Amino acid sequence: MRAFLLFLFFILTADLGYGAVVKFDKPKPRITKPAILQADTSTLVSVRHLDSTALKAYSKQPEFQYKEESTDISWWTRFWRLFWRWIAHLFDFGSRGLTIFAIVWQIIEILLVAAGLAAVVFLILKSVGINVLNIFQRKPTAVPIPYSEFFEDINHIDFDLEIEKAVSSHNYRFAVRLLYLKCLKQLSDSGLIEWQIDKTNSVYIDELTDDGQRTAFKTLTHHFEYIWYGEFLIDQAIYATIDMSFRDFNKQVA
Repeated sequence: MRAFLLFLFFILTADLGYGAVVKFDKPKPRITKPAILQADTSTLVSVRHLDSTALKAYSKQPEFQYKEESTDISWWTRFWRLFWRWIAHLFDFGSRGLTIFAIVWQIIEILLVAAGLAAVVFLILKSVGINVLNIFQRKPTAVPIPYSEFFEDINHIDFDLEIEKAVSSHNYRFAVRLLYLKCLKQLSDSGLIEWQIDKTNSVYIDELTDDGQRTAFKTLTHHFEYIWYGEFLIDQAIYATIDMSFRDFNKQVA
């Protein structure tokens, strides 16, 4: 048994030793010939030239005239671009990795901007004699008017007397209507408009040929229509401002 094990051990060690000494042949280096650059010695070369006459004809066609558009933009367009870019940046939540505190502060900033814009709008409306608070109030009670709204003859009204009566009774809305009718009568007497009962206010505006008078009268018409047809009650302070505007306009057309 011991002899058999020794024989087996001898066979295994002999195989390992034979396998250990096996060597592979190295690849033989590949011999390549050097590349030779050959010059083109052909003499059959035909040189073609562009037709200058055809080029001039093409250059006159609008399809081949490439002009760069002007990149100059007005300051008004530039302002609105910056404004809307700022608004988009203001409402950009989370995309810049903001923290909770930064997001809360950004919301507060938006509220402050909204409050500032609301204050600006309020001041503009207040300056033109519009009471913003009346917009959110209930519709005011209709005030009885002594004249028909559509069929009143401005040539048979004592405006100074009727305006005084309306102001003394605190009927400032009707007083504004009388101011407007008085203004129409003065324009008609001056020959600047041709008054007729069935004409609209916009027609009278178009009849004025002077640009300054047309702009001023258009503003007065806007105030009158907002107060009269909008049925908003005005106070004494607003009426005093509107009355002064009518007086200044009447001096211009006198």
